[in-house]
Amino acid sequence: MNLSQLSLVVPAYAQQQIKLQPKAGGGWDSLTGLTAGGIISGAISLIMLVVALVFFFMLVWGGLRWVMSQGDSKNVEGARNQITNALIGLAIVFAAWAIMKLIGTVFGIDILGTLTVPTFQP
Repeated sequence: MNLSQLSLVVPAYAQQQIKLQPKAGGGWDSLTGLTAGGIISGAISLIMLVVALVFFFMLVWGGLRWVMSQGDSKNVEGARNQITNALIGLAIVFAAWAIMKLIGTVFGIDILGTLTVPTFQP
């Protein structure tokens, strides 16, 4: 068997065909329970998540800047200020989250919707 005969074998692998078919009721059935409050709640949750992640990465980057500053006082001061600002930002985000949860508990208003903290358990 030479190389030209091996090239004929490669296309012989079988592939499963996947047919995508929409549901009988259409693709828009999941949007029937969507309300303005649900959209706003989802947007607030998404914004809070993104802002918390940004401040967290600012904190990590400030720590890396501090480590890489090699003792230069100007760079150390800049890294220290970045870490301080990131911690203040994280505190503000978590305080806003706690206030919204408190409002939800006291007044029965579900501002954050079904926002749950992700876990590693199945």
